[in-house]
Amino acid sequence: MPTGVAMRDVREQLFQAAERVLLRDGPSALTSRAVTTEAGCAKGVLHRHFADFDAFLAELVRDRIARLDQQSADLRDAAGTGTVAGHLADALTTLFESVAVALVSLVTSRDELRARLRATTPIGIPLLTEATAMLASYLTAERDRGRIAADADIDALAPTVIGAGHLLFADREAAPPDAVAVRKMVTTVIADVTREPWP
Repeated sequence: MPTGVAMRDVREQLFQAAERVLLRDGPSALTSRAVTTEAGCAKGVLHRHFADFDAFLAELVRDRIARLDQQSADLRDAAGTGTVAGHLADALTTLFESVAVALVSLVTSRDELRARLRATTPIGIPLLTEATAMLASYLTAERDRGRIAADADIDALAPTVIGAGHLLFADREAAPPDAVAVRKMVTTVIADVTREPWP
C-alpha cells in the first residue's frame, strides 16, 4: 500500500479516536496513550506521524476547521431561500452538535496548543473564529439580498450568534438544546436586523 494512503488512514483513525475520548471523557483525559488505546494501536504510531502530542492536537483542530469550508459554501448557497433564522439555527446545530464544543474546550485548556494554532488562527479562539467567519459570509450574502438590514453590523452580529450558540451547547453534562431553543435564541439575536415572522 502506498505510504501516503496508509498515513492518511492512520491520521484519520487517530483523529477519530481523539474525538471519541474528548466527547466521552473531556479534554483533561486526552493523552497520547488514551488516543492510541482508543484507536487500538501502539503508542509509537502517533509519534511516527507527529512530532509530539501538541502537534497532533494542532493538526486535529486544523483538520476540523478545514471541514467548515463545505458547510460555509452550503450556507452561502442557501442565502435568499428559507428563513435567515432557520439557516442560522441549522448551522449552529450542525457545528456544535459535532465535536466542536469539546475542541474549543481543549484549545482553551492547553497553552501550547493555542500557541501552535496562532500560525493559522492569529486572533480569537480557533474553530470559533472560523465559524464566525462562516456566519459573517452568510449574513453578508443575506444583507446583499435585502433580508438583513443594510446597516446591520455583520462584524458584531456574527460573533454574537456564535457566542450565544456556544453557550447553549457548552454544557457537557446536559442534553443538547432542542431545535426550538436554538431557533428562539437566533431569532432574538437577529430581531433588530430582520423582520422575518416566526414560522
